[in-house]
Amino acid sequence: MTTSVQDGSAATFAPRSVSGFKIERVDHFVITVADINKSVDFYHRVLGMEIAIIKGRKALTFGLSKIGLHERGKELDPKASCPTPGSVDVCFITNTKPNQVMEHLKNCNVTIMEGPVQRNGAIGPITSFYFRDPDDNLIEVSNYPDNIKS
Repeated sequence: MTTSVQDGSAATFAPRSVSGFKIERVDHFVITVADINKSVDFYHRVLGMEIAIIKGRKALTFGLSKIGLHERGKELDPKASCPTPGSVDVCFITNTKPNQVMEHLKNCNVTIMEGPVQRNGAIGPITSFYFRDPDDNLIEVSNYPDNIKS
């Protein structure tokens, strides 16, 4: 399958697997952090995620997804082979316009490493901003153009 991207080039995707089932979406993922309260504050204040307490543990929710938080050295089993703060590189999609995203990040005293820049998302071109969370994870916040439904 080939999809046209904004610069006129084409992005090529492998044909869909016939493994017997199809993945629909990401439900949740877990990040290992040095300080859960500091991370919760950042993701709530900067990215507008909701704080959830599930079985006495803090998590973050947004849309139909959740981020579980494990404090370094207190991870739950089963866990990643090498759970480490700062090892995540993730892209979040927003419907907020790029200039508003940039203004909000500046108001939150978040240093924008790069952006706005044009990138290729899962379903087409996106405008992205890159910055780091308190654990040095790479966070990308992106916006699809109005003519692409995200």
